[in-house]
Amino acid sequence: MLRFIVVRLTQLIPTLFGLSVLLFAWVRALPGDPARALLGDRATPEAIERINDTYGFDEPLIQQYGMYLSALFHGDFGESIKKHEPVLSAFFDKLPATVELSVVALLFAVVVGIPLGYLAGKRSGTNVDGGIVTLSLLGSVVPVFFLALLLKYVFSIELEFFDSVGRQDARLDAAHTTGFYIFDGIINGQFAAAFDAFKHLVLPGLALGTIPLAVVVRQTRGAVAEVINEDYVRTARAKGLRSTTITVRHVMRNALLPVVTTLGLQLGLLFSGAVLTETVFALDGVGQYLYQAIRDRDYPVLQGFILLIALIYALITLIVDLSYGLIDPRVRES
Repeated sequence: MLRFIVVRLTQLIPTLFGLSVLLFAWVRALPGDPARALLGDRATPEAIERINDTYGFDEPLIQQYGMYLSALFHGDFGESIKKHEPVLSAFFDKLPATVELSVVALLFAVVVGIPLGYLAGKRSGTNVDGGIVTLSLLGSVVPVFFLALLLKYVFSIELEFFDSVGRQDARLDAAHTTGFYIFDGIINGQFAAAFDAFKHLVLPGLALGTIPLAVVVRQTRGAVAEVINEDYVRTARAKGLRSTTITVRHVMRNALLPVVTTLGLQLGLLFSGAVLTETVFALDGVGQYLYQAIRDRDYPVLQGFILLIALIYALITLIVDLSYGLIDPRVRES
């Protein structure tokens, strides 16, 4: 197991190196001048020259990349051109909001998607199966930003059930120890603050959760439909085992492997969907900060944030691979 982990982590090095090359080339290919985007109406030739000299934009591209790569080896992801703060500290400052949003979205996908997928797989070929699959397809084709705006208008503006802006009511005197507002409220005994933070995540979590929900439903449905007619399931029924035991021990345990893979990959992909969702609901997370960096042509933030998100995604896939052994002992033995 340790050898497997070391090999996988070693394989990350060339992957991240290649990604850094692509990122560097991509941000330099973006239309517009970062110095002009930063200065705005104050973009005089002297000011532009000063910005280019400060950040090395007037150096040859090879030299710029060499400086960037050297800084990365020393753990320096650069400094935001617009906000003048280290990229690494800004990322970890914004990360808790995005993690909370992603966890709520994934919980929604799991709690709703797996039961619906199991029901569709069990009733494969029936109207129930067709209806569930159709709903899952609708969930995958509706744009996240449109669904977010729709939920915000209906449940926040019209019905006033949920808050739609920010992470927490600014009038609450809540302690933010870790940056995870729900967790902070629980450990500090401020349960009203924790509940308020959760309420702020309901609508964005639902909007973002439709992406993995649709995938989880279809993946679970396919896995259950394949497993439910296997010989060992029929044998379990013939032995008179309870339906709950057959479902948990024989059907779902064997059907969960592809579903776990799907969940791990979807958790990483939620970071990309969070850009739009956090912008609509004004959540101060990685997605909104990244959107502002794109608008401002903030090269260091774009390069650093995307590289860090890729690293997190790679670590998530490693954790998913390790979880196979917990679900299926045959995988652990191999």
